[in-house]
Amino acid sequence: MVKLLIGHKGSGKTKQMVDLANQSLEQRDGSIVFINKNHRLMLDLKYRIRVVCMEEYEHITNIDEYIGFIYGIISSDHDIQMIFIDSILKHADVKIEHLEEFLRRLAKISELYGPDFVVSISADVDEMGEYIKQYEILNN
Repeated sequence: MVKLLIGHKGSGKTKQMVDLANQSLEQRDGSIVFINKNHRLMLDLKYRIRVVCMEEYEHITNIDEYIGFIYGIISSDHDIQMIFIDSILKHADVKIEHLEEFLRRLAKISELYGPDFVVSISADVDEMGEYIKQYEILNN
């Protein structure tokens, strides 16, 4: 399952995502992964959440490489139940026009391997297209 947090910068998506990640530790037995652009949120997340800083992986430059990276994370820990991806449009040169394909691939990964995804997107729902209706939007 893929869930989304959508809104412009400053609309509270990251705080809501951090809160959701911290709460998910109480609701799930498996591992939680939080992918962020930098280390800024490390102190806000509970210590049992694995934080991945994308600045350390500068050679991931497109959605194919990013999806491969996610497969690598999942293959290293088969107990991952949730993966949070904060501000995907700031990672790996992902553009708004790539989101439909990216989210479709995340949904397939979730279906095949089990982890749920929560992805934050700095944009308006109107910019996204009709495909966005198939995903649960957490902040609407």
